[in-house]
Amino acid sequence: MSLIEYDVIVIGAGVAGLTAGTFLAEHGMKVALVTGGEPTACLSTGCIDVCSNHQNPLDAITELPPEHPYHLVSAKTIRESLDGFQAVMMEMGMPYTGKLESNRHVLSAIGAFKTTCLTPVTMQASPQSDDEKIYIVTFSGLKDFYPGYIISRLKNASFATYDAGVSTTMGIAAKFEDEPFLEAFILWLEKQNIREDKIAFPAVLGLESAAILQKIEYRLERPVFEIPTIPPSMPGRRLFNGLKDHFRRKGGFIYWNWPVVGVEKAGRQIEAVMAESQGRPSSLNARAFILAAGSFVGGGLWAKHDKVIEKIFNLPVFVPGERETWFDQDYFSMNHGIGQAGIAVDSSFRPVNCPWDNLFVCGAILAHVEALKNGCGQGFAIATGHAAAQSCLEHMR
Repeated sequence: MSLIEYDVIVIGAGVAGLTAGTFLAEHGMKVALVTGGEPTACLSTGCIDVCSNHQNPLDAITELPPEHPYHLVSAKTIRESLDGFQAVMMEMGMPYTGKLESNRHVLSAIGAFKTTCLTPVTMQASPQSDDEKIYIVTFSGLKDFYPGYIISRLKNASFATYDAGVSTTMGIAAKFEDEPFLEAFILWLEKQNIREDKIAFPAVLGLESAAILQKIEYRLERPVFEIPTIPPSMPGRRLFNGLKDHFRRKGGFIYWNWPVVGVEKAGRQIEAVMAESQGRPSSLNARAFILAAGSFVGGGLWAKHDKVIEKIFNLPVFVPGERETWFDQDYFSMNHGIGQAGIAVDSSFRPVNCPWDNLFVCGAILAHVEALKNGCGQGFAIATGHAAAQSCLEHMR
């Protein structure tokens, strides 16, 4: 078994884990991220939901229940973390627009409006009401994007279909990276005699940056915006790639597809995690560890009969009552009790009733989050990843 040593090991490479890892790397720590696979960020809209229950996200946070872990993060830290996020994405060529004091809307793939805070610049021109004049371009064979639904909700919208020769979001996005394809597409678009004020596309305008959208805007002389699609999501993938590449620029290491299969402990310290790659376990040693493995979708939590299990450290998991109370009868309800399940932490983001002093937790795996109900997805991940990393750094020093 090989032995590799770091200052900090972060388990999970989603938005929370990458935020925590980058903060520590920027402060001189040797950091590794260990992940068993692709994070849920790649499935997301790419938008940064801070807290959607109020026009002002900070006011919305103050109104959350007292046990919500958002209350462990100061307004100053929330602001610092989101300012840092926007600076990173600007540096990576994928800028985000918006401000912490105000939520806004983005148009969804079925014509409804989603409330969020920060959006990729490719969604900046998304309408804020249903009376704007929109011309929608879709693509032959593209699934999970429904211009008919959008038009039924937006009275001043119309659409056209273009045959890109491929029908997947990733395939179309890759096509747009080809200059001859982009030029042929723009020439077709110029012939459509578009009279609407804005042009909308499913989120397929390139793999990485906003340059393709900006070129279409320049040629058509009107605002262009992307509409987030049902997964797989290009904006979510751009978000992940931007954070991942920045983490690596800061000297961070990523062990991709290395699931954690064991933990080594001594007294009140975790000394190492054992991760497996191609059937060969390696012992990854560190002075501190951050758990950012996500909730049920991310694989950090597992529901088994009448209990919920945290699979790596076997930490105690808060569960809201008996199993029969975990789910509402309405499938689409935002009040499923299971949304409260997770790891309870103290003010330093250490797990409550934890036997080890060098373990910190952040992101969706925390208890009482109810991310869907409260509209606190990636913004919460950024804020708690930053806060947990601050506590970890203080512990290290």
